Amino acid sequence: MLRRSLSRLCAGEEKRVGTRTVVVGHRPVSDTEAYVAQKFCDNRIVSSKYTLWNFLPKNLFEQFRRIANFYFLIIFLVQVIVDTPTSPVTSGLPLFFVITVTAIKQGYEDWLRHRADNEVNKSNVFVVENAKQVQKESEKIKVGDIVEVKADETFPCDLIFLASSSIDGTCYVTTASLDGESNFKTHYAVRDTTVLCTDEAIDTLTATIECEQPQPDLYKFVGRIIIYRSNQEPVARSLGPENLLLKGATLKNTKKIYGVAVYTGMETKMALNYQGKSQKRSAVEKSINAFLIVYLCILLGKATVCTTLKYVWQSNPFNDEPWYNEKTKKERETFKVLRMFTDFLSFMVLFNFIIPVSMYVTVEMQKFLGSFFISWDKEMYDEEMQEGALVNTSDLNEELGQVEYVFTDKTGTLTENSMEFIECCIDGHKYKDCISEVDGFSQTDGPLKYYGKAEKSREELFLRALCLCHTVQIKEADQVDGLMAHPERKCTYISSSPDEIALVKGAEKYQLLHVLNFDPVRRRMSVIVRTTTGKLLLFCKGADSSIFPRVQQEEIQQTKVHVDRNAMDGYRTLCVAFKELTQKEYDKIDRQLNEAKMALQDREEKMAKVFDDTEADMHLIGATAVEDRLQEQLAETIEALHAAGMKVWVLTGDKMETAKSTCYACRLFQTSTELLELTARTVGESERKEDRLHELLLEYHKKLIQDVPKNRGGLKRSWTLSQEYGLIIDGSTLSLILNPSQDSGSSNYKSIFLQICLKCTAVLCCRMAPLQKAQIVRMVKNTKGSPITLSIGDGANDVSMILEAHVGIGIKGKEGRQASRNSDYAVPKFKHLRKLLLAHGHLYYVRIAHLVQYFFYKNLCFILPQFLYQFFCGFSQQPLYDAAYLTMYNICFTSLPILAYSLLEQHISIDTLTSDPQLYMKVSDNAMLQWRPFLYWTFLGAFEGLVFFFGVYFLFQNSSLEDNGKVFGNWTFGTIVFTVLVFTVTLKLALDTRFWTWMNHFVIWGSLAFYVFFSFFWGGVIWPFLKQQRMYFVFAHMLTSVSTWLAIILLIFISLFPEILLIVLKNIKEKNHQAGPFDLPVLVSYKRIENGYVKTEDAVTNLAERYPLRIP
Repeated sequence: MLRRSLSRLCAGEEKRVGTRTVVVGHRPVSDTEAYVAQKFCDNRIVSSKYTLWNFLPKNLFEQFRRIANFYFLIIFLVQVIVDTPTSPVTSGLPLFFVITVTAIKQGYEDWLRHRADNEVNKSNVFVVENAKQVQKESEKIKVGDIVEVKADETFPCDLIFLASSSIDGTCYVTTASLDGESNFKTHYAVRDTTVLCTDEAIDTLTATIECEQPQPDLYKFVGRIIIYRSNQEPVARSLGPENLLLKGATLKNTKKIYGVAVYTGMETKMALNYQGKSQKRSAVEKSINAFLIVYLCILLGKATVCTTLKYVWQSNPFNDEPWYNEKTKKERETFKVLRMFTDFLSFMVLFNFIIPVSMYVTVEMQKFLGSFFISWDKEMYDEEMQEGALVNTSDLNEELGQVEYVFTDKTGTLTENSMEFIECCIDGHKYKDCISEVDGFSQTDGPLKYYGKAEKSREELFLRALCLCHTVQIKEADQVDGLMAHPERKCTYISSSPDEIALVKGAEKYQLLHVLNFDPVRRRMSVIVRTTTGKLLLFCKGADSSIFPRVQQEEIQQTKVHVDRNAMDGYRTLCVAFKELTQKEYDKIDRQLNEAKMALQDREEKMAKVFDDTEADMHLIGATAVEDRLQEQLAETIEALHAAGMKVWVLTGDKMETAKSTCYACRLFQTSTELLELTARTVGESERKEDRLHELLLEYHKKLIQDVPKNRGGLKRSWTLSQEYGLIIDGSTLSLILNPSQDSGSSNYKSIFLQICLKCTAVLCCRMAPLQKAQIVRMVKNTKGSPITLSIGDGANDVSMILEAHVGIGIKGKEGRQASRNSDYAVPKFKHLRKLLLAHGHLYYVRIAHLVQYFFYKNLCFILPQFLYQFFCGFSQQPLYDAAYLTMYNICFTSLPILAYSLLEQHISIDTLTSDPQLYMKVSDNAMLQWRPFLYWTFLGAFEGLVFFFGVYFLFQNSSLEDNGKVFGNWTFGTIVFTVLVFTVTLKLALDTRFWTWMNHFVIWGSLAFYVFFSFFWGGVIWPFLKQQRMYFVFAHMLTSVSTWLAIILLIFISLFPEILLIVLKNIKEKNHQAGPFDLPVLVSYKRIENGYVKTEDAVTNLAERYPLRIP
């Protein structure tokens, strides 16, 4: 951020006034005035986070902002400063390991960013200097340079388009890497420079460009170019987005173009749009923090108890100062409170391993490595696209198993976004199927049974409107030198809108005068053309809601019947209108458009005003219907999500009838579902619409909440309403609810509306703006209980809701890749959501929940004997375990088995999870990380810690464990406890493992073998140079005693006996309940014909008995 800020400041004085002046080709306008080159930033792109010099301090600062890391740093410093019972290495080495692994991971990721930056910055470009092409590195381009770009090359910076190889001065670009739109877009050169299409000609240009300072909006640009010619007045031309070629876009279907650099480096629109997505935190991380606080309180409690009892025990003078250990003068004069504080810190250091610092690095590795399994899933690979699933954020793998609400777009997400022309109507007459006759074939709606057709002149007018009112371009195949067997040239239609290619069937020679481009606010586009006879016509097409208010009212009804019926059939509709202009009217429009285009301030508002005035008093010709097919396996996927307890909401910009038909087709709405409407049709357009809205809200609230008995079952996510309800709301009504007028007294609209929504099994929101989609997601996300939300979409208009939800899924569809780039996960088709959630999400949640609980459990087993040992050593802070064991316990002896478990475990097979969606509810609402299972694991750890310590303690009642009378010491005592500990916690994990692979066997038995090997090594048996330390031959000598062998085996069995008993009892219970073979229910069995979905209690009870989870 600092670098970006500095790079923006280098724009100098121009920054203050909001515009900049660019001298084209660095050629002074006047020979008499001295030319002073302005300072702009260079063309380097910097997306990396670190440099070689700041990596170490910056990375350490970021890592130590984590509470656990900072805590262990403090403990390490206390060990260094204060005389503590353990070496600083015991906490310093694990901390160093965690910090180093994380730093290597982040450093590697940043190195990849540096490499990507260098590929861009060091790429070769051609700059025109002194009428010659000069090859330069991209980072050396300066503002004002004239750059030549050839076909299929990427623009190296933001350029004003001056000339191209095309005679008409146009070029085609794709901006998929910027806004996700993969369609071709047409850009236009400055009118007066289109002829300068050679190096020599472009070098003669003398001009300056005045434009706004860099702005992140990809679709807005305001500027003007002033062209100077000798002995002539300067000519000023307006510049808009159609003249700006953005860095990152690719030149297509054009041999070469010339452009002048106006924004470079970190001031390009692409760089200004580059921003890291806000960090999303999963529910598991919140649970970890809550559990950490509990264990921190346990740690403080242990330290406080031991400090207090130490001074109680030392109140006896003999215990405080025995004859063999008299205090020094300095110790006697030390302030007692200071001594107590120092002792408290020493006990904190002794017990600090109860806080599992290595858990963080294990969780990070589990998430990072686990994300590859999603990318490698062959069932989520799409053969047609040749792409599979993509993981952009591995931090949310387990969140996929906790989703309660799914918010989905319609077009391109539920449908294929592949348009097919179905029918049209002209003056109320329907035209359908392929027409071979010249006059066409039509039929009318209504009771009349005969066929009719519109006037031929109206048919021609309608077809001309379709042929002319579009942005389709013809791409011609390249000519090949030599003889050609087929002289016909192959042409391809390319367009910025998929609807238009389905409509364009022909064209006539017209002169195009103006294009009033489509925008989402107007929801229409227009063209002004001149016919061969000189007649001036305006053709307009757009959504019915934007066309009907602008045409003659008496013309609407006959077309509206067709539009409504087509929408009910699930087709996308467009209305077509026209208007004949006089020369005087056109001259006025032409003047107003040119003035608006030349404005540097408020250009968009002025253009919108001219468009609004121009597109008025039109005549309606007819409408078209285009079909967008549903995606494959869509209905089955939505049915599975419902059966898994998820509520699916459709948020779309389409009209209500079209969206409702799609919802029925994909089984989101059932025939038995009672629909509640909050739309402009039910609320009305009168002044009392807010009162009417309030009445409807109260009526629906009474029906769904007040008149329904409360759920007594207590089963989460069970819909107990005997009647299923669905809600339909449109954008205008939603605005009334979310933004009520101050004098309406409707402050409680939102809460009533939310209660209604949460009681409905499905919700359809139509005519939604992108911002409203995000508002809906935010409203549900912030309700009581903070349900986990998921948004899925395929277009740029879905990005806001994808970023707002807990989990964002992008579809790699035909509307580009902006949604998939801004998402946490990307999948080729909607059907892949089923396996992503029901299988991957379920398994990742179970794995990481077990990992977290296991880490706290094994550390409690580890430290509790150390705490109990203080009661038998006079609270002298004597450690029970050797420093090497303290250090290696979490790093080497017990880390790999749980990591392998958290990556490979399948307590239920993937096929079963996918075919039985109701299993998803077994782990919903963070079930495995609630306080009940946490307390179970905590008590289990406490029980086993007590068994370890007191079992060995009773063994040592006779301290001579051998026939020769040789006495074992305190290090042998601690080693026996540690040996039982390592074997027990590892075998506990083996008992929990349901899916064994060679990897599990290798790490579990390999870890135990490594512990034995290390103990021999550390004891000086393998490496005699270690014979000076206190563990010399302790482990080897310990194993010479038969009593020790028996004690170790017996204590391991006693510790694991409750777990073994629990498993046996559950297996017996399971067999008793299996009267016959268990057939997996198909999805249709989840429904009742009369009431929709079955009550989930019965199904879940059966599945719980069949597939028990280890949740106490």
